[in-house]
Amino acid sequence: MKMRKAWAAGAAVAALGMLGLTGCTAGGSGDGGDSGTLTMWHNSTTGDGKQYWEDAAAAFHEENPDVTIKVTSIQNEDMDGKLQTAVNSGDMPDIFMARGGGKLADIVSAGKVKDLTDLIDDDVKASFGDAAFSAFTVDDKIYGVPSAVLPGGIFYSKDLFAEAGITETPTTLDDLADAVEKLKAAGIQPIALGAKDAWPAAHWYYFFALRACGQDVVQNLATDPDFSDGCWLEAAENLNEFASIEPFNAGFLTTSAQEGANSSAGLVANHKAAMELMGAWNVGVIASLTPDQEPLADLDWFPFPEVDGGDGEAGAMMGGADGYSCAADAPKSCEEFLNFVSSQEWQEKYAVAFQTIPASKDAAGAVTDPSLEPLMAAYSEAPYVSLWLDTSLGQNVGNALNTGVVEMLAGQGDPQKLVDGVEAAAARG
Repeated sequence: MKMRKAWAAGAAVAALGMLGLTGCTAGGSGDGGDSGTLTMWHNSTTGDGKQYWEDAAAAFHEENPDVTIKVTSIQNEDMDGKLQTAVNSGDMPDIFMARGGGKLADIVSAGKVKDLTDLIDDDVKASFGDAAFSAFTVDDKIYGVPSAVLPGGIFYSKDLFAEAGITETPTTLDDLADAVEKLKAAGIQPIALGAKDAWPAAHWYYFFALRACGQDVVQNLATDPDFSDGCWLEAAENLNEFASIEPFNAGFLTTSAQEGANSSAGLVANHKAAMELMGAWNVGVIASLTPDQEPLADLDWFPFPEVDGGDGEAGAMMGGADGYSCAADAPKSCEEFLNFVSSQEWQEKYAVAFQTIPASKDAAGAVTDPSLEPLMAAYSEAPYVSLWLDTSLGQNVGNALNTGVVEMLAGQGDPQKLVDGVEAAAARG
């Protein structure tokens, strides 16, 4: 089973064009029945994001009175595990959040996802572009509809940078290390890291790998999880060396990513830390955790710095695309709902509610947060954008990678152990 690589290869030209738990109920089979109740799982548990999906379900019901969508919010860190349980039990939600890459390919391989290739409206395909769908394409068939494009980089507080005397954003790893020391000298925690959830810590390894490894090495992981190239060890060594300057917040190993004021996003939201490496969704998460639950006025963004000595191409980015899929036996109202929320109107509402970059280029004008402007500019100029490594690798190998990074940062492993562990997980399949 192979994943298409167009999402990564086409990033520069695609630009903004990318982007009670119950199972299936009385909706019917995958080919028929447009009435009944559909179940939906998404990962927005608070605020405008949660309200968006409730409003979308209500609006769809108003236009389709015989269809009711039962919306369930699931904490982001719990989503993959619950989906895996649903796949194993056969009790799938009709509509579910999909992250694309190897994670989606695993569910496709289990026969639990509907082929949407010929079920997506032509105007949606035209508005989103081929690159947006490629993260959700397996063996040339589309199994998900993207909702947002989410490249990553470093979000930071302009006020805290100014307080520490940092006048320019870092462009090299040495610049970043210098910024860390200046922030420490000013009594400011430099970088917030929610390592309790593993994947935020692993993001640091992903980006170091992006700088150390060539494009083909990184992007072949989805079909050939081979870690024999020396760049994987080089990336781990570079991260280990960077971590030795203690750039992360106190207690980062027990800090969660997105839950509450003491999460890594909360530390940035409340000016308790200056930076966080995260995807484009972070703007909305940070806004939900400020004292007034409004966007952080001094929030800005810069790309992950360049690292000397690697084979990675300057300006390359790591990221992903959120989207939604239909269970294999979901009724046709499932794809109708996905087409409904992919309209320009609802994509614009999505951009506002989540304070992020919509998948539809027609809705890009709804993006107003100033911290997203440099991110979108960098994205449009990137030579390529690779999927998050854990997404590309699938759940089993991806989790082994994430866990290995945390163990290394905790002093329970080293760069070689990290690479060896991922190789062993990939060999197990």
